[in-house]
Parts: sequence; C-alpha cells; structure tokens
Amino acid sequence: MNANGVKPPSVAADPDRIDPALRRLTYTLIIGALAVIFDTTIMSVAIDSLSGQLHAPISTVQWVSTAYLLALATVMPVVGWLQAALGGKRLWIAALGLFFIGSLLCASARNVAGLIAFRVVQGFGGGIMMVLITTLIMQAAKGRNIGKVMSLITVPTALGPVIGPVLGGIILHLGDWRWIFLFNVPFCAVGAWLAARNLPKDQPVPRPRLDVVGMLLLSPGVAAAIYGLTQLGGSDGFTSPQAWLPLIAGLTLLLGYLAWALRRGRDALIDIRLFRHRALASSSVLVFLSGAALYGTMLLLPLYWQQVRGESALGAALLLIPQGVGTLISRSLAGRYMDRFGARPVAVIALVITCTATVPFGFVTASTSNTMLMAVLFVRGIGLGAAMIAIMGAAFVGLEPEEIPQGSGIGRMAQQIGGSAGTALLAVIVQRTSAGAHTSTDLAAGFGDAFWWAAAFTAAAVPLCLLLPGRPSPEPPVPEVPSVERPTEA
Repeated sequence: MNANGVKPPSVAADPDRIDPALRRLTYTLIIGALAVIFDTTIMSVAIDSLSGQLHAPISTVQWVSTAYLLALATVMPVVGWLQAALGGKRLWIAALGLFFIGSLLCASARNVAGLIAFRVVQGFGGGIMMVLITTLIMQAAKGRNIGKVMSLITVPTALGPVIGPVLGGIILHLGDWRWIFLFNVPFCAVGAWLAARNLPKDQPVPRPRLDVVGMLLLSPGVAAAIYGLTQLGGSDGFTSPQAWLPLIAGLTLLLGYLAWALRRGRDALIDIRLFRHRALASSSVLVFLSGAALYGTMLLLPLYWQQVRGESALGAALLLIPQGVGTLISRSLAGRYMDRFGARPVAVIALVITCTATVPFGFVTASTSNTMLMAVLFVRGIGLGAAMIAIMGAAFVGLEPEEIPQGSGIGRMAQQIGGSAGTALLAVIVQRTSAGAHTSTDLAAGFGDAFWWAAAFTAAAVPLCLLLPGRPSPEPPVPEVPSVERPTEA
C-alpha cells in the first residue's frame, strides 16, 4: 500500500499461461480419448492375426475396421445437436459408456459377424468423443491461446501412433485377441469417473429441434462416400461397382444436403454458412489434404516393412516410433509459435518439412538403410505434429462460442474423408504398380511411386496455408480497479 492508502495494481497474470482449470479439464478428457485412439491404432496391426484366429478371410475381417470407420462418420455430423440437447458433460459420459459397452461386447464376440456388429457400437461412442473433446476444450478456452490448447488436445493423436501399434504387437504376441478390446476398459472407467468429478455442470439451455432431413442426407452421405473410398483399394479399383456406386450415392446425398442447408440456414444440422470464415474454410481443405498424407502413409509404411523387408507386425510398429516421437516433441513448440506468429507461418514451415521428409521414401529400395529411414521419419513427425496443430487450431479463429461445436464437426469429418481418400488412392497405386512384381525390388518400386503421391498431397497444401490467419491481434489488457482501504481511525 502506498502513502495515499491505495493498493498498487498486482502483476497481471501471464496471458500465455493456460488456466489450471482448463488444463485439468483437458487431461480429464484425454484419459477417455486415449481408449479410442489406442483402439484404432492397435487394430491397424491386428487384422492379419484376427483373420487367422477367427478363421475368416482378410476381405471379411477388414470389415472390423471398415464398420468402425463408417460408424464414426455417421455419428459425427449430429454431435453438435446432441451436445445442445443433452449437455457436454452428460454426452461425454454417455459416449464413454457406449464405447465401454462396445469394447466388452467386442471382447465377448464368438465370430467375425458379431465382432463387426459390436465395432459399430464402439464407433458411435468413439465418433462422439473425437468431436466433443475438441469442442469442450475450445469452448472452455474462449478463443485464447489456441496453439497451446491444440498442443494439449492432440496428445492422444500423437501418442496413438507411437504406443498403439507396439501394444497391439505385444498383445497379439503374448495373449488372445480379445485383450485388444479389454485394454480399453480401464481408460473408459477412469475417464468416466474423472469426467463426473471434473467437468463443469451442464447449464440448462433451450432444447434445439433436430434437422431430420439434414441428418438423413448428411450422415448417410458421409458414410457412403467414405465406404466408396475404402473400396477403391480392391482388385478392380475405380472400375468396381462396390466403389463407384456408393461414392456417387454419397456425393449425391452431400450435394442434396448442400442445397437443403442453404435453404435451412442457421437451423441446418451443420450451418454451411460457417465457411464464410476464411480460417475455417481453408483449414478444412488443409485438414483434408493432411489427413490424406497422414493416414495414407500410415498404411504404406508398415506394409513396406512387412511386404518388402519381411518385418513382423511388431517389428514394423517399432520402426514407426521415431515419427511419433517427432510429433510429440514438436507439439508444445508449434503451439507456442502459433499463438505468437499465427497459424500461417507455422503451417507453411511445418508442411515444407513434412514434404521434404517424405521425398526420400520415393527412392526406397529393398535394401534402404532402416537407420536412415527412421531418422527421416523423426523429421517427418516433427513437421506433421506442428502442421496439424496449426491447421486444426486455425479453424477456430474467429468462431463464436456457439459455432465451435459445428466447426469441430466439420474439421473431424474433413480429416476422416481425407484420410479415407488418401488411404484408398495410395492403396490403388501400390496395387497397380506392384501387380506384376516378381522380386522385392519391383515391389519396393511400387511403394516408392505411392510415396511420391503422398509427398504431392503435402506439397499441394503448402500454398493453401497462405489463406490461414496470420499474426493474431494482441488482446488489450484489462485494467484492474485499484482498491482503496479506509484509513485506520486513531
């Protein structure tokens, strides 16, 4: 207190510091989300083993993954409405419970048909959680420190490719395939307990009306388009009716939704007028391309090591660790620089690094040094981790709090469709270029061609980054009202 009896203003809190309550909420949601991420990445190395243990062909067992992916795509468009109708806390706990039940059902499946059906239950719960985690955290952040917040949100996505395939290899090597799903149970149980304890209580809001027509157009449209894309990797590729029929049907439904949403306006299931925000529109395109590059190469890399180099599923998973480590390392630095300089420069530099580190895989042979490839993967992981934080975080710049749920849904759908498109296209390329391969050298050349396409996806995204937001405007400091103490009476 000074001589005039006025308490000097206290030192302002660090504006770059994430509020402890927000950090606690984020870690609470991450615990539950880890179940979804680990389940997805573990399954990526389990298909071959499931085929043998369930006595079913690969073409049938592949539906264990495809059905889950379609369930994710189907539920994502309605998450915004579900949150408005039920509240974020109740919906999160319900989605965790649904994923928990789906995991137990999958572990109890007696045949491949039952497992496929139960994976749909899991997919509904997982799809809700993948959209809702971003929504709840971004709403709590209130538009501040988006880069740092995104670096926290992406923890499960970064950990999954590092730990998931290794865990899958160990589980399949030591135990029964059912433990792939039982492994989710502790994360669901602890995540639900933490959510009940730490998530803020839902505030009563007017219950919105469900856009039934929009739901019947958008959800099946997204699911059909993704299914068609997943079938492009079959033996007939683009000429297969199993691919182009659902793809055309899906695109027709999506165009129908576009016309309906323009007419419906704000009351549409997802208000497409949100694309008037340049940040969201450019981010969605970039997330699509980045999803194609990320998920497409996640298909190519283990297949290259298994088919060309003769590695086991566990061996291929261990070789992928450097990319995940690079992703983890770059997260916090990318978030800090995004908040300081904006998403644009961070995304440009990160995607240039990613593209440059993808190019060496275009020259792979049957004897390329694994040490060199792992070093390149580490650099690629640094670029990918930073790029995804900047690109996904940019989508929320300028959105009002009530627009965040739909913005989150748009981003997740763009990533799913992009990942499916990239995986399908690269699978077709590998199949076509290596169809007549008689030696591992010929087979490696086919993978090299596919990696060139992955590099092209990334290169195409670089100029689009110029549409992302630049340096953020500094927030004006909030002046503190000095408190005046009464003079002590004699």
